[in-house]
Amino acid sequence: PKTKVASKTKSTSAKVVSKGPVKISKTYVPKDTEKYMCEKHKVYFRIRLTEWKKELIKANNEALYNGSMDDNNISADIVDQASSYIDKNVEMKAINRQIKLISEIDKALMRIREDTYGYCLDTAEPIGLKRLMARPVAKYTIAAQEKHEKDEKVHADDWKKKKKENCS
Repeated sequence: PKTKVASKTKSTSAKVVSKGPVKISKTYVPKDTEKYMCEKHKVYFRIRLTEWKKELIKANNEALYNGSMDDNNISADIVDQASSYIDKNVEMKAINRQIKLISEIDKALMRIREDTYGYCLDTAEPIGLKRLMARPVAKYTIAAQEKHEKDEKVHADDWKKKKKENCS
């Protein structure tokens, strides 16, 4: 009679065991003693950025729908109209700043997904936990940020000088 012989072959590929998503406690704070930008760090900053974004969107919606943005109470007094205009202008500038910040948060969340979050866009050096805790949307190390700000000031000064020359 024929007997079946089971052949055992060893797989040469390593098994990748997925532990599932990393969970952190609500009181967790990244520590310098942990590996920089480990999964816990990424989860922490993803949660922090997402919550910040939700707060900004809620504040913008409240300002737009419940604030003084409505034109229904137009006063006959010109001083009141001017004051109302200034208030609305200030409110719109604040909303625009928050919209830009929401865009920066989205970019930071994208960097987390791409595993580049926490590293300087110019030098690829670690930005540092202390800086990220203070400014979670930071894209540069302090040194690189200072260089960018200096370059922006130089360009702004050059623009002002050219504008002045054109007006003379």
